Amino acid sequence: LSVVDGSIPYPIPVVLGHEGAGIVEAVGPGVTAVKEGDAVVLSTLAHCGRCAACETGRATECRNAPNPKDTQPFMVNGRPAYQFANASAFAERTVVREQSAIPVDPRVPFDRAALIGCGIMTGVGAVVNRAKVETGATMAVFGLGGIGLSCVQGGVLAGASRIVAVDVVSEKLTLARRLGATHTVDASRDDPVAAIKDLTGGGADYTFEAVGSLAVIKQALEALGPGGALTIVGVPKLGSSLEFVVHALYQNKAILGCRYGTARPRRDFPLLADLYLGGRLKIDELITQRYALEELPRALEDLKEGRLARGVFLLERAV
Repeated sequence: LSVVDGSIPYPIPVVLGHEGAGIVEAVGPGVTAVKEGDAVVLSTLAHCGRCAACETGRATECRNAPNPKDTQPFMVNGRPAYQFANASAFAERTVVREQSAIPVDPRVPFDRAALIGCGIMTGVGAVVNRAKVETGATMAVFGLGGIGLSCVQGGVLAGASRIVAVDVVSEKLTLARRLGATHTVDASRDDPVAAIKDLTGGGADYTFEAVGSLAVIKQALEALGPGGALTIVGVPKLGSSLEFVVHALYQNKAILGCRYGTARPRRDFPLLADLYLGGRLKIDELITQRYALEELPRALEDLKEGRLARGVFLLERAV
C-alpha cells in the first residue's frame, strides 16, 4: 500500500509483492545454497553475505546490501521493470538473488510458508531475537495486523506470563486471544496505557508497537514498567520524528529499533516452518482471505480498510 499510495517513493514499472513461496525452477552459475526443485520461502532481507555483520549473524545490519531499485529483471509491456523487496512475488515466476531463496520443509503449504517470509519473521523475531523476552515476563502488543499477531505468538513461544493485545477492531482482538494473548484491550473504548499498567502491576516488561503511528509509539513507551523495553516494529511515514520526555527512560527503560525481526533467514525460516508443522506456530489462522491475482484491487481495498490479518494470492505457475 505504501508504494501504491506514494508514501514510499519507488520507480516504476515495478513488480510488487514481498511475501512469497514456491519451487525453484532454475539456478544461475555459482549458486550453491539452493537447487532446482527446492521448496523455498522468499526473504526480503537484502544483504551481501560477506561483510563483518553478515558473517557474524547480523545480516539485518549489513552495510553493503544490494539495492533492489538497481535491479530490473522483469519485462512489463515491453519495458524493463524493477524488483521490489528482493522478492517481487506478485507473479507466476520471479527472479531473486541466492540470499533471498530460503529452503524450508516442503510439507508446509506455500500459502502458509509465504507468511514466514515477512510478517511472521518480523513479529516473532522482534520478540525472541531483538527484545529477547524471558520466560515469565509481561508484554503488550499495540496493533494486531499480521506482524502484531505474530508478536503475540512470539510471546507464547518465549513463555511470557501475560500478553496484552491492543487494537480497535474487535475481530482482531478475538483472533489475538486464539493465538495466545492472555488479555485484550479495545483502544477505541479504553485507555490502553492504564489498562496495561493495571494488568501488569505497574507496567509491562516489554511493549511492541506494530502500527507505525507516532501516537501509538508514545503509548507503548508510557505503558512500560521499570526496566522495560519498547521495540518499535511498525514503520511510520518516512522522515517522521517523535518527541518524548527524556525522564520517561529513567528506571532503566529502553527503546529498541527492529529491522525484519533481527532475522537470520537461513536459521530462522526453517525453524519457523518446523514450529508450524509441530503445531506450536499458528499460520492458518492468520490468513483472512485468499485471492486470485486478478483480484488485486479488491485485496488492496481490504488491506486499506483493515479487514485482513493477512491476505494471500494463489498463483498457478505459468507454462
